[in-house]
Amino acid sequence: MNGLAAIVEQAMATSAMTGNVFAFCNKSKDKLKVLYWDKTGFALWYKRLEKDKFKWPDKEDDDVITLTAEQWQWLLSGLSVIAHKPLSYGYNV
Repeated sequence: MNGLAAIVEQAMATSAMTGNVFAFCNKSKDKLKVLYWDKTGFALWYKRLEKDKFKWPDKEDDDVITLTAEQWQWLLSGLSVIAHKPLSYGYNV
């Protein structure tokens, strides 16, 4: 956990104790680690896919991507967070 917190603070230039959620995916894109601070200490959530891969955005190593709650659900459901956009059913009158 301390290694991931150090990555957040050094590579992302932000405090790991902000309450934000920081996600890390391995190279084969079948494992996801999620680090967050819950006011009493760091918590780590880990998920390993048995057959599929996470649709992790193709970005440079030092890029930071901010996800909405909806995009976060898409990622955990196996959908691409980049290709999908929220639908709007409003009408202009």
